[in-house]
Amino acid sequence: MKTDVIQWHDHKEPSLIKLILTLSIAGLLSGVAIVGIYEITLPTITAYKAKMLREAVFKVLPGVREIQKLRYHEGRLEASTSEENDEQTIYAGYDKEGNEDRLIGYAITAEGAGFQDNIRILYGYLPDKRLIVGMAVLESRETPGLGDKIYKDADFQENFKQLAVEPTISLVKKGSKSAQNQVDAISGATISSKAIVKILNKANEKWVARLSSVKPEE
Repeated sequence: MKTDVIQWHDHKEPSLIKLILTLSIAGLLSGVAIVGIYEITLPTITAYKAKMLREAVFKVLPGVREIQKLRYHEGRLEASTSEENDEQTIYAGYDKEGNEDRLIGYAITAEGAGFQDNIRILYGYLPDKRLIVGMAVLESRETPGLGDKIYKDADFQENFKQLAVEPTISLVKKGSKSAQNQVDAISGATISSKAIVKILNKANEKWVARLSSVKPEE
C-alpha cells in the first residue's frame, strides 16, 4: 500500500526591513495622491467659498447693492484685491444715493470656539447706529438637531436683525429678552448660543472703535 508523504516546506517570513519599505512606499503613494487631489480641487473649493461669502455679505447687510473688500492697516481701511481673508479683512456695503455710492455698513467675519469645534460667522454692522443687522454662520460642526439651530432656527436669527452692541451683547433665557442688546438663547443649545454671543462681543471689541473713526479709502 502506497503511502502519500506530505512534505513541509519552510516559508520565510518577510524581513522587517522589507515590511517597512513596503509600508513606506504605500504611504508615499497615498500622500502623493491626496496632495494631487487637493491641488486639483483647491481652485473649485476656493471659488465656491468666495461665492458663498459674497452671497452672505448681501444677506447680512440688507439694502446693499455693491460691496468692496477692505483691509485694516495702520488705522486705515484700504481696498484689497487679495483672494485671502484674514482677521483684518472686512467688506463695505454700498447703496446708491443719486450718483454717489452711499456707505450702508460693514460685513465682518469672526471666529471662536463652539461646543464641537470652531464656529465662523459673518455679521452686518452699521457703525452710525451701533447695530448688528444680520448674522450668517459660514462654518460650523455643531451637533445636528441642537447646535445647528444657530443657523437653522428662524427665531434665533431674528435676534440679529436690530441688535445693539452697547454696552455688550448678552444672552438671556428664551422668551425673556427685554432690551435691544439681548439675545434669546436656543432651548437645548445654550452652549452654541453662548458661543455666538461671545464671538460677536470679541469681534466688536476690535471693530466698533476702529469703524467709528475710519472710512474706506477712495
